[in-house]
Amino acid sequence: MARPKPVTFDKQKTVADNRRVRFDYFVDEVFEAGLALQGTEVKALRAGEASIKESYAEVRDGQVWLVNANVPEYSHGNRINHEPRRPRKLLLHEREIEKLVGAVERKGMTLVPLSVYFNATGRAKVELALAKGKQNHDKRATSKDRDWKRDKARLMREKG
Repeated sequence: MARPKPVTFDKQKTVADNRRVRFDYFVDEVFEAGLALQGTEVKALRAGEASIKESYAEVRDGQVWLVNANVPEYSHGNRINHEPRRPRKLLLHEREIEKLVGAVERKGMTLVPLSVYFNATGRAKVELALAKGKQNHDKRATSKDRDWKRDKARLMREKG
């Protein structure tokens, strides 16, 4: 039986990446969530101005919120510009939200955004990971494995 392919999403334009997540967390499952935006936030995202480095997601009152994500004010916006670090609602199916609530409350997992991007239809999406935090010895083991794979590939290239 063939190994199932990992879930890939239709990313047309990636706005923000959180590359540190894979080093700090064991990523268990990945979800695609819509992002409820207002005002000039879409134009700021299309300009590529966003940061999700310190952000996380939390479940409040049966809804998922993206907290501490920075979408700076749009430079050509007027006085009705948006607040840069406001909590933004993530749009998920109810069954997915129930699954996330169970994992966060019972298993002690964390919801971390991996990337913010626009899909093929032009909608802003967030790639959300259900993850468990690594400790220092896990991080050392991860970097040790990564270094060994790099060295092994280099040796195989040199030897033939």
